[in-house]
Amino acid sequence: MTGRFARGCRVAAALLTVAACQSAPARVGARPASPEPAAGVVTWAASADRLGEGAAGQDYRLIVHTSVGGDELRVRLSNAFGDRPLTVDDAHAGVRAAGAALRPGSNRRLTFGRARTVTVPAGGTAWSDPVPGRVPAGTDLAVSLHTPDAAGPATGHWLAMQTSYTGQGDHTAEDSGAQWTRTTGAWWYLDAVSVRPSRPGTGAVAVLGDSLTDGWHSTPDTDRRWPDYLARRLHRAHAAVQGVADEGVAGNQVLADGAGQSALSRLDRDVLSLPGVRTVFLFEGVNDLKAHTGVRPRDLIAGYRKIARRVHAAGKCVVAATIGPFEGRPEWDPGADAVRRKVNRFIRGTGEFDAVTDFDRVLRHPHDPARLRPALDGGDHLHTDDRGMRALADAVRLSSLHCTR
Repeated sequence: MTGRFARGCRVAAALLTVAACQSAPARVGARPASPEPAAGVVTWAASADRLGEGAAGQDYRLIVHTSVGGDELRVRLSNAFGDRPLTVDDAHAGVRAAGAALRPGSNRRLTFGRARTVTVPAGGTAWSDPVPGRVPAGTDLAVSLHTPDAAGPATGHWLAMQTSYTGQGDHTAEDSGAQWTRTTGAWWYLDAVSVRPSRPGTGAVAVLGDSLTDGWHSTPDTDRRWPDYLARRLHRAHAAVQGVADEGVAGNQVLADGAGQSALSRLDRDVLSLPGVRTVFLFEGVNDLKAHTGVRPRDLIAGYRKIARRVHAAGKCVVAATIGPFEGRPEWDPGADAVRRKVNRFIRGTGEFDAVTDFDRVLRHPHDPARLRPALDGGDHLHTDDRGMRALADAVRLSSLHCTR
């Protein structure tokens, strides 16, 4: 199996086989978007961040990969970093065949409050209405959007590790990829997809992380980030938790804004707001050490404790992972490594988390624990290759994700 559940489980053509509700074109802002899905579970997500400038008349065909299967597909559009309203006047979702082309007959219109047009306020989000039809686990979805008058700061996720497509002229309803003549390595305006799982009680885990979680140095267009490998393990095990939301941001820190808002600042929007999340998996901290801001062990520990308290207050569990080694990087020094080791002792020994995964033990060189294990090194002494991504996923005890409070 190559990382796509045998290319979408061969039954992906069943996606959205029931026609979606076809409503008349709506006046901009005429109806509110649908509320958050009460019975849904997140099947894909990516952290929102500021991209470049929005472009009027732009088409986006965004390729995303499902984790848990189910029906009643819904997508969430984000204008979190916009300084003006964002209008999407045509949106569709279908099964990707190859490149920008869709499997014939799978593309269905998305509506928002039964309207085909939605205006998302600056700083806001909007969920689509549910679309009838089943979405299998391990499916490549193509979510196609048209933005007629977008301008100003755009919201999205810049390190997708996945090729998506752009065009002009509103071709969102077309199965063909002929009009999608350009590529993009970002996900624009889309930050979550949910389904209603067929098995009641199925939940999700949201991974709050940095570039190691975002998949940097994994093979692009193959879904080999470590949360992808974790999703495949959960699927094979028929686990109670099967949805996986990858909320990694390259360069992200626990305490300070910089490469994206800090983990503390984005926790509610990127993680706690997602439907069906039962457990939050926390794997951050190395960028706080690399920033050379004089961060002390007690600073990072206080940040972890704040996250744990907020997650628990939301009725969810939190699993924490130890920080891996990074000697050999220009930012490394003995002082930063001493902080890392002290923080890891806290993570391993505290009872404030519901479970702990020791990623440091997986990643470190057996004879030089400040360095990354050579067999897993992606080449920069911090990020792992595909083998390292698999090793991280394999280290997670699946039962630790099935947690209730």
